[in-house]
Amino acid sequence: MKKLITSAGLAAIAATSFVPAVAMADDGVAFNVGVVSDYRYRGISQTRLKPALQGGVDYTKGGLYLGAWASTIKWIKDAGATKGSVELDLYGGYKGAISEALSYDVGLLRYEYLGNKLGDVAGFANANTTEIYGALTFGPATAKLSYSLTDTFGNVNSEGSYYFDLSAGFDVGGGFMVTPHIGYQDIKNGSNYSYTDYSLTVSKEVVPGLSVSLAAVGTNTRTVAGTSYYYNATYGKDLAKSGVVLGLKYSF
Repeated sequence: MKKLITSAGLAAIAATSFVPAVAMADDGVAFNVGVVSDYRYRGISQTRLKPALQGGVDYTKGGLYLGAWASTIKWIKDAGATKGSVELDLYGGYKGAISEALSYDVGLLRYEYLGNKLGDVAGFANANTTEIYGALTFGPATAKLSYSLTDTFGNVNSEGSYYFDLSAGFDVGGGFMVTPHIGYQDIKNGSNYSYTDYSLTVSKEVVPGLSVSLAAVGTNTRTVAGTSYYYNATYGKDLAKSGVVLGLKYSF
């Protein structure tokens, strides 16, 4: 998945990644800003295991929502492109209830990598990617499927790739939330880049609007000669390695 690859020749609630919200705030406009010690998306570092600045805005009206979210990244320029240091996600969808215990969320998400020149690098397509998604939530658990309508994060001929994940949120008392997660990323025509990721996040609102989170993240990415396909040879970093991510987020 070349959105996440920066190794030579080949080229993320958790506070570790962006996920369009299934549960939204009251009608109106809401903002958020934050910082993470490593921006992990679907288990893989987007920032070469370095910190990222992030922020977004959401508009809700009934079940309808629209939003934008941005983060600093490193993977596109690390892959050899001259531009592409910011990810901007634009999304919209609708959520509703099927019954008291069962709800749904459907929408469209566009990953726009501002000014990116990844398509000029041999072996890559343009990084910009469009996905549709659908989710079902039953009690604390959510199952979600995302399907790519375009080449997927710079992988050539990868239209039709998908990501399926399961997550849940548990209030364990004292204001602490525990969120387990597991997902599978399939890259069409690129099985070496397909993998499973998993995480466990603990979060707490420490003052109104300000939350802190700690996430343990891991993957089972494929290897060649003992080296992950998500290894950044230039900087000697395995972007898929297990790690811990600290996040701080303020919503207003």
